[in-house]
Formats: sequence, C-alpha cells, structure tokens
Amino acid sequence: MVVRTRFAPSPTGFLHVGGARTALFSWLYARHCGGQFVLRIEDTDRERSTQPAIDAILESMQWLKLNWDEGPFYQTKRFDRYQQVIDQLLAEGKAYKCYCSKERLEQMREEQMKQGIKPRYDGRCRDSHEEHSPDEPYVVRFKNPTEGAVAFDDMVKGHIEFANSELDDFIIQRSDGTPTYNFCVVVDDADMGITHVIRGDDHVNNTPRQINLYKALGVPVPVFCHVAMILGDDGTKLSKRHGAVSVMQYREDGYLPEALVNYLVRLGWAHGDQEIFSVPEMVEYFSLDAISKSASSFNTKKLDWLNAHYMKTLPAEEVAAELSWHLQRLDADLSKGPDPKLVVRCYAERTHTLKEMAQKALCYYQDFSEYDPAGVKKWMKEGSVQVLKEAYAILSAAPAWEAEPLDVALSDLAARLEIGMGKVGQPLRIALTGSAMSPGIGDTLVLCGRERALERISKAIKHFSV
Repeated sequence: MVVRTRFAPSPTGFLHVGGARTALFSWLYARHCGGQFVLRIEDTDRERSTQPAIDAILESMQWLKLNWDEGPFYQTKRFDRYQQVIDQLLAEGKAYKCYCSKERLEQMREEQMKQGIKPRYDGRCRDSHEEHSPDEPYVVRFKNPTEGAVAFDDMVKGHIEFANSELDDFIIQRSDGTPTYNFCVVVDDADMGITHVIRGDDHVNNTPRQINLYKALGVPVPVFCHVAMILGDDGTKLSKRHGAVSVMQYREDGYLPEALVNYLVRLGWAHGDQEIFSVPEMVEYFSLDAISKSASSFNTKKLDWLNAHYMKTLPAEEVAAELSWHLQRLDADLSKGPDPKLVVRCYAERTHTLKEMAQKALCYYQDFSEYDPAGVKKWMKEGSVQVLKEAYAILSAAPAWEAEPLDVALSDLAARLEIGMGKVGQPLRIALTGSAMSPGIGDTLVLCGRERALERISKAIKHFSV
C-alpha cells in the first residue's frame, strides 16, 4: 500500500501554527513512508473563503518547504462530482430529501433541550411518503445507521467508539444545492486515495459520521490520527499574544523556516531528548505512534533559541537568501552594497532575528543622515577627529581591502598614537555606520566597501570638525 496523506485547509483566514503543524506532520509521515502528500483547498464556504487567504496558504507552505506531490485541488471545482455521489446515495436509498422547515427544526430542538435530550434531527422525512411540489425547498440528509456502534482505532487517542443512536441524519446537501463539509471530505479522501488522515482533535466528533459515509459508499476507511491542540505557555488557548499568528508573520518577524519547522515538529512529537533536527532526520525518525496525547505549549523563547542556532549554523548562502528578502522590504538596493552572505557571516552571532540583522545592515546599502547621539557623546572626544584623519590616510593607501590587513593597520595606528584600540575603532564605527555598534572594524570596513568607507570617514571629519 502506498501511503497517501493530505493537508486540507479552509481558506477563511491565514495559515496559523496549528495548521502548519498538521501540514508538517502529514508531510513528514508521507515522506517517511515513501508515500505521497496531497494539498487540497476546502473552499466550499464561499462567503468566508478568499483568494488572499488561498495565496497566503500556498505561500506559507512554499516558505516552509512542505512541497506537495498533487494539488492544490479545490472543492469548488468538484461540485459535479459531489452531485454525482449525492444522486447515487439517493438512488440507493442511503440518503433522502428532507423538507422540514427551519421553524419546525428550531421548535424540535427547543423541545428536545427542555426534555434534556441531545438536540438531533428526529427523522421525520426519513421514510416519509408525502408528496411535495417540484419547487419546494429541501436538503439532502445521509441515512445514518440507527443501531450498533461505529468504532475506530486512532493512532494517537487509541480506541474510540460512538453509538449510532447518538448520531443523527446529518445534512450532505444544503437547500441551495451546495454540499456540506463532512460529505465533501469523505468523497475527496476516497477519490484521492487518502490512506491516513492527520488532523486536529477538534475533528474527532466528525469522524464517526464520516466513517459511516465511507462504508455507505463502499470505499476503504482511512487511518485516523487526531493531534491534540496547541496551548499558550500559560496553559490557556493559543492566541495572538502567545504567537498564534499567520505563518508568514514569523517570516516578517525574522525567523528562518528551518527554525519554525524544527520548533513545530517538537510540539507534540519527540525522538528521545533530541531538540534540533535536520529535515532528513525528521523524515527518518517521524512516526505517528510517537505523537503525544497531551496538548503542547507554545514557547516563544524556545523558538528564538532555535532561530539563533540556525542563523549561526546554516550555510551562509541559505540564510542570505532570507536576509535578502528582509533587506528588499527595507528598500535596500542589493547591487549597491555587500554580498548578503558577508553580512550573515559578520552579524549571525550579533543578532537574534533576520529582521534585526537587516535593520543593522541597512547602513551598508543606504546612506544615513544622523549619528547615534549616545555613541557620539561617549566616543567622539577631543582628538577623535585627528584619529579619523590618520585612519583615512592609512586606509586610502591600503593595498588590500580585506578585514585582517585592515585590522592590523589600524592596530598599528593605535600603537603609534599610544591610545587604546577603542579610541580608533569606535570613532570609525560611528563614521562608517552612524553607530558605535558593529562587527570588528576590519569587517565593518569590508562591508562598507573602500569607496563608501573613505567617503563616510571624510564626511565625519567635516561634520565633527565644526
């Protein structure tokens, strides 16, 4: 059997961390088993589904590098298929038309609640022989078994069983002719050959209804794996203050996709005590039986720690690709500054996010108009302008514009002037970047480039000579 999993988001909003983790688990299991991963967009809710949400879901999946083998499939393009199956169920007596008015259904529910009975359809139209006019509105209901039980062995939660008497005849087609979620999911999973359904545990109550529908259609029932929810670190439902934001917000905030994927895989899954996983390791080790039954807690500090790790350990060119995206969002012209790989090598140990790195590195791509007042007050003392003049003379004659020889030349200058290196390096940093905070002075000079560095030193000499 070829394992086939799917991720099937509803495009009524952006992709959040809970959905991203579900997508990751489904993707990993397919890859672990040498199977296939299907992407399906469940857009039957036409009022709430939007194209921007669809675009954001696809962009998020691509950024996380969760590549799909088939799809994306859209439910709104499969209405003819759904109608075909509904007609089949009606013809086989496994579904029926229900003409009950909204008023009757509301009255029925009120009476059931007064009697302490679980509200459910009473089956009035199930075996009705009443005559109805062709234009009378109706819904189509699935004829759910009334006896026995429906049971399944969930890969996370274990054995689950529901009495059929607790399930009502749920609607599979609305009065406007549109099919419903529980129906479409079953038809899609059957047609697409989905073998394993990995989803949030908020779908557990849908599962018995869907299983009965699989059986009515005579198609294989997939294996179910319902994953516990993600909580905030204070034990409450995950919200924006905990980090329950769009996946793409994490990109905007400066996180690497590798860091977020590594973080998400550990939310409810473990392999011993290992915390850091490469993607090949995740694929090799991932199994459904290692998923925790308990809810996971979102911890932003741990995500920050992972992000710092990947900024320092990933190949510079991979980090630079993401850094370039951030620099361009700040209107940096990458052709007028250093190779972003060099920025990564110089700043990975000095920053926590790529957003912070881009902001600090912007001065190497754009001119700045102000000097940091605190840095100026601390370091631009009497004699600093003369130091800048001496440094300018040495640097303008430097045979090689490389960090190590530039560092040596400036260290020699400090020794000749009999001053600490800080009194050379810090005024230069202010001249070059506007701030007293930057990488080693040799690296800072290389990041600026010879022409820009000499121009800025000359400008600072004029500015601080006034």
